[in-house]
Amino acid sequence: MRKLSKLNLALLIIIIIIVADQVLKFWIKTHMVLGQEFRVAGNWFIIHFVENNGIAFGFEFAGEYGKIILTVFRIVAATVIGWYLLRLNKQEAPRGFMISLALVLAGAIGNIIDSVFYGMIFSHSHGQVAEFLPAGGGYETFLHGKVVDMLYFPILRGTYPDWFPFLGGNEFIFFRPVFNIADSSITVGIFSILLFYRNFFNDHASSKDKEVKNGIPSEPKEETNEGMTLPETEIIT
Repeated sequence: MRKLSKLNLALLIIIIIIVADQVLKFWIKTHMVLGQEFRVAGNWFIIHFVENNGIAFGFEFAGEYGKIILTVFRIVAATVIGWYLLRLNKQEAPRGFMISLALVLAGAIGNIIDSVFYGMIFSHSHGQVAEFLPAGGGYETFLHGKVVDMLYFPILRGTYPDWFPFLGGNEFIFFRPVFNIADSSITVGIFSILLFYRNFFNDHASSKDKEVKNGIPSEPKEETNEGMTLPETEIIT
């Protein structure tokens, strides 16, 4: 089987994540009421339907104009990342680095779709299951859609000790934020870059050195024959 190129692999990852993210969100919107939940695995993995105007993991960005600014920023950021990914491919960047950027881009696009379109294509979910393409129009206008979150992992529960500043006696839950597949993709991509950036490029340099040792030059060289300079040739792999 022919090995996928780095760019094709990145595109495949982006498509899979966006499709998975949107399929789950569509199912949640058309089958659950806002605030409804059900347990997937005991008390530590719960599907809990919430919506937010914010950045990720339910964190809000203040006001109506804040929502528009955030959505526009997401679109600009996704465009820049997409352009950078194409540029990296031309520069033969490390596969792991390109995959990490693809994860970030896929997550950004997934949440952009919610913010841009969901307000127009769904009715509200307060006390009712949302309707897709309602006759009377959606619950909001262009760029004002809410991001759908549903993944909730309250793995650890307890109570802060009384001596704990400000939170003493209050309930402790880890991990409290509710998020979605797009948020997860962004988080994994960013942490992969932060943790493995050096490894990505060191491994890439090592693979290039091996190619040279095996007789594959990193750059084509000119050759001469009877005083004539022959054009440079490229080795296509």
